[in-house]
Amino acid sequence: MEGYFIKAFAGFLRIWLRTLVPFREWIGELRDGHVLRSDILAGITVAMVLIPQSMAYAQLAGLPAHYGLYASFLPPAIAALLGSSRQLQTGPVAVVSLLTAAALEPIAGSNPEGYIAYAILLALMVGIFQIMLGLFRLGELVDFLSHPVVMGFTNAAALIIASSQLNKLFGVSVESATAHYETVWRVLVAIFEQTHWSTTAMSVISICMMWYLGRHYPRIPNVLIAVIFTTILSYLVDYAEKGGAIVGAIPAGLPDFAIPAVDFSVAGYLVSTAFVISLVGFMEAISIAKAMAVRTRQRLDANQELVGQGVSNLASAFSQGYPVSGSFSRSAVNINNNAVTGFSSVVTGAVVGIALLFFTPVLYHLPQATLASVIIMAVIKLFRIQPIVYAWKVQPHDAIVAIATFFLTVLSRHSDDTLRDAHAHILKTCNHISVLRFDGSLYFANAGYFEDRVLERIAVKPDLKYILIDAEGINEIDATGEEMLHELITRLEKLNIELVFARTKAPLIDTFNRTGLTRLVGGRTLFRTRTLALRYCWQHILDNNICEKDCPAECPLNFNLNPVELTREPEMQQGSSDPVKTA
Repeated sequence: MEGYFIKAFAGFLRIWLRTLVPFREWIGELRDGHVLRSDILAGITVAMVLIPQSMAYAQLAGLPAHYGLYASFLPPAIAALLGSSRQLQTGPVAVVSLLTAAALEPIAGSNPEGYIAYAILLALMVGIFQIMLGLFRLGELVDFLSHPVVMGFTNAAALIIASSQLNKLFGVSVESATAHYETVWRVLVAIFEQTHWSTTAMSVISICMMWYLGRHYPRIPNVLIAVIFTTILSYLVDYAEKGGAIVGAIPAGLPDFAIPAVDFSVAGYLVSTAFVISLVGFMEAISIAKAMAVRTRQRLDANQELVGQGVSNLASAFSQGYPVSGSFSRSAVNINNNAVTGFSSVVTGAVVGIALLFFTPVLYHLPQATLASVIIMAVIKLFRIQPIVYAWKVQPHDAIVAIATFFLTVLSRHSDDTLRDAHAHILKTCNHISVLRFDGSLYFANAGYFEDRVLERIAVKPDLKYILIDAEGINEIDATGEEMLHELITRLEKLNIELVFARTKAPLIDTFNRTGLTRLVGGRTLFRTRTLALRYCWQHILDNNICEKDCPAECPLNFNLNPVELTREPEMQQGSSDPVKTA
């Protein structure tokens, strides 16, 4: 019996040792000089592709270029040492960079320092998710991601990524619109009217060089050659002096190893995105690893790969990087240059570290157009129609799912027009309007809390003129709550502050009608939607000339203000138990 327990414990220990130090399976092969030489050459070659690619992807994520280098320093080595694939190259990738930008723009887009901090926090959260999934042996979760959904998402992501680089390819600048397709239209109009021809020429040169070398000389690092050539050309022709955008100064030296100070209450808003990136990033990594495993006949462990990817994301976070994943293009370069073990990825990370220490000044004149071209060339391979056509032949409903995913992904980015928590999302607010949402019935136990929050807004904003209550979450009101509102509205009138209600449900409006509260608020300040209510407030601010110098000339929600629509009293369903429908 004792021998049985010893054997069981030894088996358990072997499993955990394999989880903690999986590189033991290949590190001994480095004694072979041929293997060591192949891995070193492959690692250097991949680094030559990774350095410009990582800078381009960082900018796709909305970060300064050098944060891509930070995310390429430790993660490749960590993922190789703790993962199960020998040739998988980890670092910044296009899809994860896009997801990072989509997650962070609504939260910290107005605060550059906050944006960087939350990108690092996102990498930390992704790492924790992936490690937990791996340790609990949940690698099979990725199998629940339908292939048609992945196809639709990948094609849409490729289209969004490529279109987001058009302004850099042609050297134009436009203000971002609410919806991505509107921004693209603005860019197209700007291209037609004010193309910067030096930038366009640099883009054409970069794309043509990468295409030609990749097609006719696939073993040559075409990205690196294009970067070197255009950087030298930029310096020789004074590209920056002629209005061309360049990378500029990059901080020399290795990143600081620490997590920046952030408001961890915001982490809750990143949980869903972190989980999506965890799954999508891992799906991308394991798909690449499986393709290479067929070629090398190596055994893969999905759970071990999750641990490796997770720890590499933690390493990225602690070295000032953002979320990373396995890269198809760099893994292909790695295996095509005869990499045998994960040591090639260790070499890649070391070369990036050397570049950070000694070679950042040479990147000063690197054109932004070249980085945009690198992204364009990388994502072209992601846009594939044939698999969707093939899916139609197998099962038409699979193709329909792929197409639906494609359009939903393209149309939903930055197009929700929602009002967000200004504190949590670090958003700029108006000094004259405050929007408050209250969830729950307004009765004796919380009427005082409601009043306190309103008075708090008045204290914080001395120039406040309108308080907009989003009442969708208020299902009923008792005598205490109704009396509080009566008193509050009367007190606010003396301060020339108007209380405006939006999305008020029919039971609440019935009570307002019975008690005379509707007459007290004037009726005209009960609106079906927050948009109409906000337009009402905004129009009155404009009419009374109390806007500040930096206020827009029109309501930022729209647009084409209709005075009739702004001032009309919404229809009320007296005696009805159904909520007032929103427009």
